[in-house]
Amino acid sequence: MSKQCDVLIIGGGHNGLVTAAYLARTGLQVTVLERRAVLGGACVTEEPWPGYRVSTLSYLCSLLQPRIIEELELKRFGYHIYPKDPSFFTAFPDGRHIFFWQDMQKTVAEMAKFSRRDAELYPQYEEELAQLAEWVESLLLETPPNVVRRHLSDLLTLGKLGLRSLKLGDDGLVRMIKIMTQSVRDFLDERFESDEIKTTLATDGVIGTNGGPATPGTAYILLHHVMGGAAGPRGLWGFIRGGMGAISEALAQSAQAKGATIRTDAEVEQILIKDGRAYGVVLKNGEELRAKVVVSNADPKRTFLNFVPAEYLPAEFRQSLQSFRVEGCSIKINLALDGLPNFTAFPNRSDHEINLPHKTTMHVCPTMDYIDRAWEDAKQGIPSRNPMLECTIPTAYDDSIAPPGKHIMCIFAQYAPYSLKDAVWDQTLKDKFADRCLDALADYAPNIKNLVLHRQVISPLDMEREYGLTGGNIFHGEMDLDQLFFLRPTAGWAQYRTPIQQLYLCGSGTHPGGGVMGAPGYNAAREILRDLKK
Repeated sequence: MSKQCDVLIIGGGHNGLVTAAYLARTGLQVTVLERRAVLGGACVTEEPWPGYRVSTLSYLCSLLQPRIIEELELKRFGYHIYPKDPSFFTAFPDGRHIFFWQDMQKTVAEMAKFSRRDAELYPQYEEELAQLAEWVESLLLETPPNVVRRHLSDLLTLGKLGLRSLKLGDDGLVRMIKIMTQSVRDFLDERFESDEIKTTLATDGVIGTNGGPATPGTAYILLHHVMGGAAGPRGLWGFIRGGMGAISEALAQSAQAKGATIRTDAEVEQILIKDGRAYGVVLKNGEELRAKVVVSNADPKRTFLNFVPAEYLPAEFRQSLQSFRVEGCSIKINLALDGLPNFTAFPNRSDHEINLPHKTTMHVCPTMDYIDRAWEDAKQGIPSRNPMLECTIPTAYDDSIAPPGKHIMCIFAQYAPYSLKDAVWDQTLKDKFADRCLDALADYAPNIKNLVLHRQVISPLDMEREYGLTGGNIFHGEMDLDQLFFLRPTAGWAQYRTPIQQLYLCGSGTHPGGGVMGAPGYNAAREILRDLKK
């Protein structure tokens, strides 16, 4: 006999849990179905080695919406964030280094070592970026208007959006258009002269992105990464106590406190559809579950090309989802360390003393051209011969995730293209690329290899197979201008609804996109409740 509830949510990633928590608060009977044995999707803490609790994929938090944190009472359920300060550390081949701090004056003093002109201009740059970020942030918790299949309400929303854009002023409007369309290289070249400063800032424009510094649209990715207030000031990132999975656990407990049911090891095989309406799912084990509403937190491709038989979808819609770009190009390396890296450009007094670089995001990307060359390799289907690295050490803040005296390092490396030329992401290739990444880090912190106790390497193919990220894309789809806002995931279907009645999307493949922000889940819940009240 099939089981019945009000809402079934496919996928226990953070957005699915946000949707579940908000719907459960209204008294609806909600069941979340998570394929894996652990909740969180890509926002997860796992124990690959005894005593080490690792943020396996996502590793920092900034974008999680303060409204969600407050309304779902996440602090009550264990959510705690450590603001990251200093923010960035980049070491250069000539032995120099730069820190970016929360304190503007300290950052300006650091920049002056490379360019007094850039140091003087930086406060204005931050102010301009904050203005643009504030405007974009005002859209994060809103449902985009449809630009095709329009209703009167869509036209009114488009008109209001146009009026709101005028508040940016002429200069601000030009800057907004440019940052949405420019490459991060062009955007920064217009503002700064120091290559070291531009390179450090450019990392936010390419991280997790299928593109290099000269790729149009990467300037927006930079803006996307300087939004969010989860750690306090806008754009400041932080570490979550207990790892990123603590966010998912807090969301799950918030939902369960209002009556939601959460099941792990519950893999969905197919969404059940009759007369153009979703009415439940079938699990891999054959169990059938029924509901008034089905919500998919899986990415759009997985939802419509895997879970929904082709005959239930309009051909044009299915074709648009087949064209939705989702290939990733990043690899995640997690390390258990017996001590701390010692950077030649900013030495430790000992291998066990936490130093300033360890509290930051540490970059290995000495020049913009270096990143360009790494991307050129990826375009040829080759893992970068000289990869760009973003490294963090959460144990510099959080003493709950590793044994005393031991540390965790997370390395997010580019470029590791999902589609390879004449190769596959097997263990040999993963190990070879990870060795290359450690070689690159050892150029700046020579002791790093001797510290490694354990190593976990997660390729884009692993991200797809193990974590359900089609194409290994951490954002559930590329975040280019033609796949954002009212075009995400496709024109005419940007409002979390789908061509199948009572089937909704709530994941990062919808507006406003990727990152641990919870906004897609929040917006989807609002639209579902709006429809249920009709």
